[in-house]
Amino acid sequence: MTMLYDSHCHLDAAEFDVDRNAVLARARAAGVTRQLVPAVNRAGWPKLRGICTEEEGLRPAYGLHPMFLADHRDADLDALRRWLDGERPAAVGECGLDFYVEGLDHDAMARFFDGQLRLAREFDLPVVVHARRAVDAVIQAIRKIGGLHGVVHSWSGSDEQARQLWDLGFSLGIGGPVTYERARRLRRTVASMPGEFLLLETDAPDQPGQAQRGGRNEPAFLVEVLETVAALRGQSADEVARQTFTNAERLFGRGA
Repeated sequence: MTMLYDSHCHLDAAEFDVDRNAVLARARAAGVTRQLVPAVNRAGWPKLRGICTEEEGLRPAYGLHPMFLADHRDADLDALRRWLDGERPAAVGECGLDFYVEGLDHDAMARFFDGQLRLAREFDLPVVVHARRAVDAVIQAIRKIGGLHGVVHSWSGSDEQARQLWDLGFSLGIGGPVTYERARRLRRTVASMPGEFLLLETDAPDQPGQAQRGGRNEPAFLVEVLETVAALRGQSADEVARQTFTNAERLFGRGA
């Protein structure tokens, strides 16, 4: 069976509390044998650690998500440093900037993002980046810190922005949105981008593909993303699966 790596799945989310074991079983039956599970706030780190410890093939990332800005305190950055030092996770994140959601303090977001980028560099860990209507600002922040590598997940930027990120050693996470025919710019990027920077993701329970529109997303549905990406690139699904699995393991480590 083709092995798939879901490079961004919030398996610790409350939406999965009632049937997480069944979700994992369906994922494995679909060939999704690895998942990167990023945190959103400090309070969730212990639960996420527990889930990743108990289940094979799950790799944790710890961070402070910009959409959960109201949860964060300045002391959380010091707590994150201690947590990273003790846990040695696969990545730092989810972190980044979100200029789409109204009411978020841009200065505070930038401060937390900058702090997490510095921690990623300090611990030589990849960073999992959220960049919604904020790609230019994210690129600027990454350049300012320097010495970083990682992924901008749920990619929605331009080809020029993508090229800037590839030059910085960053991959792009491609998920459910690519399955919608109206996503023309995204599809053009995916069709022609260098394979070494391509990662597949679900962002479950959010961002379901066309086939699951309006429902809860889950890692087993990564197959729809795979098949769409393969068709756009004129490659076989097996070829894309092997490339993206290798890319994810190279970025996040092999793990268990």
